[in-house]
Amino acid sequence: MAEILIRRDGAIGTVVISNLEKYNAMTMDMWRDLPARIAELDADPAIVAIVLSGDGEQAFVSGADISQFESQRGDRQAQARYGEIVDAAYLAPVRASKPVIAKIRGICMGGGLGLAAACDIRLCSLDARFRMPAGRLGLGYKPEGVNRFVSLIGVQNTYDIFFSARVFGADDALRMGFVSQAVAADDLDDAVLHLAGAIAENAPLTLKAVKLTVNAFLGTESDAGRALAAVDACNASEDYREGVRAFGEKRKPVFRGR
Repeated sequence: MAEILIRRDGAIGTVVISNLEKYNAMTMDMWRDLPARIAELDADPAIVAIVLSGDGEQAFVSGADISQFESQRGDRQAQARYGEIVDAAYLAPVRASKPVIAKIRGICMGGGLGLAAACDIRLCSLDARFRMPAGRLGLGYKPEGVNRFVSLIGVQNTYDIFFSARVFGADDALRMGFVSQAVAADDLDDAVLHLAGAIAENAPLTLKAVKLTVNAFLGTESDAGRALAAVDACNASEDYREGVRAFGEKRKPVFRGR
């Protein structure tokens, strides 16, 4: 069954993309449902960090379900409608106020690569395989999506993966800066949990302010005014006072997001 699932583990929420028969390829319904699932975790005050993961061990997301293209993208109007739904899904990790981590195991191609690029941090297994096959399908890739890759991996690497449409591995993804860590497949869960756990120990308002500031710099779904307001909110917060007290008392701070 193709669906988007949610799991909670303390302060860490996980969105699971599940379509095992097709290596977690995204159907239109899955693209449509993803923003709501991410927003649900983002609105949960108990959740501090969000992980985006593919179901099973074979794939993160293999791309869009191409078998639906003829029926769902058959004419210009249908293409525009499909594109709006996919764009909203790509923006969901960006719009989330909380850090979003992509946990990439196995296949990460096409729409999966674009979705991973929209997350804040990416970790992958050493057996991960990446590809941007737009050139092989004759698809036009929107400027916002291309710009996201340029901001992550630079001009030369963006040209490389789009022009060649080649399959590349974890070593290349790490060299390009697309992922921050590449670990053995058996260690990926622990690496993601360690990072998410470290994030979850920190002040939520500070995390939000940093994300808004970075997005403002990149020109994605934020502006300098919102970022500065978030910084001011941090400095006026109870969490800031708690952090200072805890530092002076040499103890672990207890942050409440206010």
